[in-house]
Amino acid sequence: MQRTIKLVKNRSDIGAGTRGSDMGIDAIEIAAINKGSDYFNKFSTLDVETHNETIYNKDRNTFAKRIEHVLEQCTRVAKAVEHSITANHFPLVFSGDHSSALGTISGIKAAHPDQTLGVIWIDAHADLHSPYTSPSGNIHGMPLAAALANDNLNCQQNKVTGDTLALWDNLKAIGTPAAKLKAEHLIYFGVRDTEYAEDHLIHNLGIKNYKVEEIRFRGLAKCIEEALDKLTDCDLLYISFDVDSMDCDLISCGTGTPVAKGFDQFEIIAIIESIVESGKVACLEVVEVNPLLDNRGNKMAETAFDILEQVTLGIEANL
Repeated sequence: MQRTIKLVKNRSDIGAGTRGSDMGIDAIEIAAINKGSDYFNKFSTLDVETHNETIYNKDRNTFAKRIEHVLEQCTRVAKAVEHSITANHFPLVFSGDHSSALGTISGIKAAHPDQTLGVIWIDAHADLHSPYTSPSGNIHGMPLAAALANDNLNCQQNKVTGDTLALWDNLKAIGTPAAKLKAEHLIYFGVRDTEYAEDHLIHNLGIKNYKVEEIRFRGLAKCIEEALDKLTDCDLLYISFDVDSMDCDLISCGTGTPVAKGFDQFEIIAIIESIVESGKVACLEVVEVNPLLDNRGNKMAETAFDILEQVTLGIEANL
């Protein structure tokens, strides 16, 4: 039986430093409606329960803010993704903040525990912090550290104890107790805003980052070919697309942490389409659209929808 696309909607922003990305999914749907598209009526949908009101609770975990609720949310996302995959669907995940990616990765691994997963991370940020290294304590900057089960203690600046330590260990163990990802199976596209602790880990682990200028100089086709060659041993690929990978000056500031000198939407389409053509992609996730921060109306959501509409054609062709 041929797989079908399942839209998994996770309207949660509790892992972010600013409110509003929980509204990103609705902003994308409004963009579709305004374009006259029936995209969101074409596919079955699974809504993930959320508790965004917990953002107002007193936080006892300074170095991993609201970690108990992020743990709960990522567990829900993992179960939703696992359920979708085992029901022969392709989960196309819409999330608020990027902490959700740990749940998505965990769900893919729970559904395919014996298969090797590769991750294509399209983002302005490395998201490799742990509670031991994070300068902000915002968990949307930590999903890959959790997936790699790497605390980066060589760069420790925070003393993590008690509940935070226990909850962080539980976060890393969602879906499967072991690390869900190997460093050699992680590839960045567009990362350009990092801190020392992340740079240290990227260098020591040998994680490849295809920067915007490298892709434009060497050519996208060559870089994609090289990236897929690095992931030859992977049975499955997960693409995580954070809209802040795009140039905020070209598109808009409608995301939590906008960064200039990023990709345009056509480069994003080309990257995702080229990876989808490998036939290995098991899941695509779109995150961090924040309409409350958009300085150009609903431009970020509109651009994200244009990208989605195009790349979905390629996904359907490869199912």
